[in-house]
Amino acid sequence: MLQECPTQTLQRQSKFVLETARLQLRKPTLADVKAVARLANDRRIAEMTRRLPHPYAAADATHFIKTIAGAERETVFLIEHASTPVGMVGVDWADADAPEIGYWLGVDFWGRGFATEAARAVIDYTFSEFDGVTQLSSGARVINPASRRILEKCGFQWTGVELHRFLALGSSTPVDRFRLDRHVWASLKAWSNATRNPR
Repeated sequence: MLQECPTQTLQRQSKFVLETARLQLRKPTLADVKAVARLANDRRIAEMTRRLPHPYAAADATHFIKTIAGAERETVFLIEHASTPVGMVGVDWADADAPEIGYWLGVDFWGRGFATEAARAVIDYTFSEFDGVTQLSSGARVINPASRRILEKCGFQWTGVELHRFLALGSSTPVDRFRLDRHVWASLKAWSNATRNPR
């Protein structure tokens, strides 16, 4: 049934896109169910993300996409590279004082800098569009150095270790917690935009 949806209709439903040098970030639609389920159905991903179940079926992807479609303040993007879905990135607004950025990539796309590129785009978008946000939070399992490096490259600073429950594990596990202050972000943006005058 999903295959019967005309492509033009689906493109109209997801006009808002963030673009980076290599990626496009857009709101996922029901046409993305199979791709999202295929990418997310890997224990290596589920064990590093708090809310992904394992196994992850098309029904899980459908429920997730319908839920975010109905949410008023939902900031979730499907990450695409060369028109191919590679993962997800978004902001959880449950803590209004420090919204939490999260991301995951399909295993075949690890190690190519996509997560850092997508995270930076969403960080820039969040701080630029929501003036009331003074800081962002995030976390990575203590056994996930790759995710910690992504956060550090984005300017996040370590704040401590907390226990968080992971759905796929069925238990709690230690998580390194990080924060990014708006002022730090603004400084990093200013440094990256600065140009050197030749002498």
